[in-house]
Amino acid sequence: MDTSTVNSGEQLGRQSRILEAVLDLLSRHGISGVNMRAVAREAGVALGLVNYYYEDKSSLIRAALHRMDEHDLMLVAPDPSSPPDEQLRKALKRVAAADLLTTRYLSLRLHLWALAQADEDFGQINAAAFDRYLDGLAALIGNAKPELPWDECRRRADDIVVIQNGMWLTALLGIDNAAIQRSIARTEQIAFAPAE
Repeated sequence: MDTSTVNSGEQLGRQSRILEAVLDLLSRHGISGVNMRAVAREAGVALGLVNYYYEDKSSLIRAALHRMDEHDLMLVAPDPSSPPDEQLRKALKRVAAADLLTTRYLSLRLHLWALAQADEDFGQINAAAFDRYLDGLAALIGNAKPELPWDECRRRADDIVVIQNGMWLTALLGIDNAAIQRSIARTEQIAFAPAE
């Protein structure tokens, strides 16, 4: 057995547990709940291991922001096994998945958005991630509606994100499933509207 493969897999597993611990702590306590010792305890690893992978609290937060960026890009990832219009519909529905409409997830989002406003470095990471998400959504729109110019696809992606973020925020208030389905339908109307 190749021990470098095992060690590499173990390292990725540990780093993943550490990042999940950061995200859990952020969702429950905000930035004040994140410190190296709390992360180690939450992840079930030695403090030295957290220090091995991450220099300080800021590096933990940056890594968590990058993890959320990866997650968001998966929401708009193309699926070559489906036709373009179906890929777009699936992506528009993914943001209303049950695991994204939880108090934990929504609290995490709010804390990360607040951090992006409070710290320039975090803000730049968040802004770049947001642009990548918009570009991914606009690309799905463009593939489904090839007659649309790129700037129109991007404008539609902007409009859709406003509805998606509103859906996430109001889900905390206990909005019913029918309202969420209407929001998804509205995003489809925007995405698939005829060219003007």
